[in-house]
Amino acid sequence: MPAVPARILPTIVISQFAATSLWFAGNAVMPDLQRSAGLPASAVGDITIAVQLGFIAGTLVFAWLAIADRYSPRIIFFLSTLAGAAANAATLASGGEFLPLLAARFATGFFLAGMYPVGMKIASGWCDRDLGLALGWLVGALVLGTALPHLIRGLGGDLPWQGVILSVSAVSIAGGLAMFLLVPDGPHLRAGAKFDPAAFATIFRSAEFRASAFGYFGHMWELYAFYAFLPVLLAARLGSDAATVSVWSFAAIATGFLGCVVGGYLSQGIGSARVAFMQLSASGLCCLVSPLAFLAPLPVFLAFLLFWGVVIAGDSPQFSTLNARFAPPRLVGSALTIANCIGFSITIVSIALLGWLIETAGPQYVFLMLVPGPVLGLAALRRLAVKPA
Repeated sequence: MPAVPARILPTIVISQFAATSLWFAGNAVMPDLQRSAGLPASAVGDITIAVQLGFIAGTLVFAWLAIADRYSPRIIFFLSTLAGAAANAATLASGGEFLPLLAARFATGFFLAGMYPVGMKIASGWCDRDLGLALGWLVGALVLGTALPHLIRGLGGDLPWQGVILSVSAVSIAGGLAMFLLVPDGPHLRAGAKFDPAAFATIFRSAEFRASAFGYFGHMWELYAFYAFLPVLLAARLGSDAATVSVWSFAAIATGFLGCVVGGYLSQGIGSARVAFMQLSASGLCCLVSPLAFLAPLPVFLAFLLFWGVVIAGDSPQFSTLNARFAPPRLVGSALTIANCIGFSITIVSIALLGWLIETAGPQYVFLMLVPGPVLGLAALRRLAVKPA
């Protein structure tokens, strides 16, 4: 088998990073929208939920129609970046009106389904082994992409929110173009099995798949709610300096890249289940002590958020690895689609819960509501973590 060209994996990682920067573009400019359009504080949760719903819908449509199997995935990736960038730019056309804004964010989420999962399929066409490590790099790229709009907002000086949105769209298109021009279809690329929603009962008969999937569900309860309301938590402690809040939001989310990549290397020695168990334990503990950390001296509070950012994301690629490993071989595609859709549906519930409570309980306390996710996830994952690697 010919050696994989040196440019392939770095290009895939950079393209994934650039393309998925669309995910939280709306959140990065939310303070500006709230000031200009008079949107309530709960709108942060609403626009995040719109993206999540769009991603769920897109994932189901892409899987049902087997789009990435019928056509070259790199072409699907590129076209999705174009459509997603246009949907993101439609935020400008909303004029801050709430329903058009939600529609633009839903459409953005829909086309993200042609980037994140399809990017993993492209990588699988080149990376036949070391799945946990490869996914560590790819999910790490997703985490960095998620954080990027906050960095653009924080370092943009007087750049208006419209400029932030357009900059993110341009970055996403550049990522799609790089994937299209530099990454041909890999030698291990396979057509996936047709999506079968009736596989639900079959895939959950496996005790190992139940353990990994329910661990993943507990992780998802926490992850996107943390990302959505992190700027609110920082603003409550740092004040109304939007640039400072944005830079620290970027930093706390972006450290998840280290958790993903380092966790990928660790998984080669101790196994994906143990890496996921350790990181989910640490992030659950962060949820529990978050009110105390909020009262700590500022350097301690900021260091705490950086650590939380590392461990809250670092288990994600390992859960993806476990789900792929323990899914029934003939139903891997359907199993992963079903698990992802359930996981992202769970994020909607936790985001809505925090959005409902944050104005009454205060941002320093609402993250306690995330504790049950890691607790239940750890209980499910324990049977895999105690097995030999």
